[in-house]
Amino acid sequence: MKVAVIGCTHAGTAAIVNTAQLYPDAEITVYEKNDNVSFLSCGIALYVGGVVKDAQGLFYSSPEKLAELGVKMNMRHEVINIDTEAKTLRARNLATGMEHTDTYDKLIMTTGSWPIIPKLEGMELDGILLSKNYAHSNTIIERAQKVDRITVIGAGYIGVELVEAFQMNGKQVTLIDGEERILSKYLDKEFTSPIEKSLEDHGIKLALGEKVSSFAGENGKVTKVITSKGEHETDLVILCIGFRPNTELLKGQVDMLPNGAIIVNDYMQTSLPDVYAAGDSCAIHYNPTGKHAYIPLATNAVRMGTLVARNLVAQTIPYMGTQGTSGIKIYEDNIAGTGLTEAGAKAEGIEADSVMITDNYRPEFMPTFEEVQLKVVFERATRRILGAQIMSKMDLTQSINTVSVCIQNKMTVDQLAFIDFFFQPHYNKPWNFLNTAGLQALPKAAAAKETVNV
Repeated sequence: MKVAVIGCTHAGTAAIVNTAQLYPDAEITVYEKNDNVSFLSCGIALYVGGVVKDAQGLFYSSPEKLAELGVKMNMRHEVINIDTEAKTLRARNLATGMEHTDTYDKLIMTTGSWPIIPKLEGMELDGILLSKNYAHSNTIIERAQKVDRITVIGAGYIGVELVEAFQMNGKQVTLIDGEERILSKYLDKEFTSPIEKSLEDHGIKLALGEKVSSFAGENGKVTKVITSKGEHETDLVILCIGFRPNTELLKGQVDMLPNGAIIVNDYMQTSLPDVYAAGDSCAIHYNPTGKHAYIPLATNAVRMGTLVARNLVAQTIPYMGTQGTSGIKIYEDNIAGTGLTEAGAKAEGIEADSVMITDNYRPEFMPTFEEVQLKVVFERATRRILGAQIMSKMDLTQSINTVSVCIQNKMTVDQLAFIDFFFQPHYNKPWNFLNTAGLQALPKAAAAKETVNV
């Protein structure tokens, strides 16, 4: 069996390692544009902020390690054409410019994603940087050391983590986003408002509800970001607007979402049975809605890459879907979320309700007892849990993994009230705060029944 793998970050590395272990006789050939593999881009802010001193710790594999498995590693090779009907691909050696054609029996597309780059006036100016890979992280660190004012465009996870890192390094930081709130895809207002206050308390300038229209500069270097509401002087700009799947090679050959994300079945197969896809290049089954969605997360990527190998010869293990579970630490706050926010449910046309609790995570007779905020979102008609968010000075984020399992198993908020959790005063209360959220949702169920009876 001849297997070709295009792209080698999270999904690609997982697919390669597992394919080599499961099928020792397979001929595996990898094509990767970069000179490295498996870079954890989620660690860029930690590297920029100096928390991670050695960037090599952000790599969990290498071309040499994969080659030891008997895999042919074509580094610095770009695939420029795929013919799925003939089962051929054409690749260019980026070092020499030489091209060659290869064949395959099974094709694994793990081409990942690339930052969205807006077409705006002034984009050609020096000092406008991307944040995605190892080369980007090194450039950001090098350039940031030489400037005082840094502007980050995009208030998602990466953008928010970067502004914190820059501020802690003594920079004057501005965060711009077209939305009225930071992290609006991940958290509801009850959580984003205190985080915004924390950022502002640390001296970070928030320019929310502002759409960037152009950039201005002097002597070829960026000096201003111009938005729908004004201008922001700057010495360096980092674009963190979002990501787009890298799928041009298969455009028109397999089924995709409108944004280009490849649609796969439960066994990671595209609409062509011998073409598999995993990671940021494809759409996956999102359990809260039951639809395909584009959710580029490293956790999704490694699971999908592993399943590609397991299902490469026969449909063996189906994908269980995702809740898009994620977490972030901003200054002293530990934050995590899973599934739909209340705003997200509304955008999906789902009639949802929610319960919000603020409690101390363990008994008040203990020497310390940090406050925890928890919100659980559920479908009004069925009471099925759709999502949850948590924030505390204490790291209680693992509780969101529990809610993720609840969503995956289609549990109701009423069942959450009576799940069996242990009690130990060092860690929690007799009623765990997850139970408490479910208990507080029970009166809403009674009110709904009364409304129906009336």
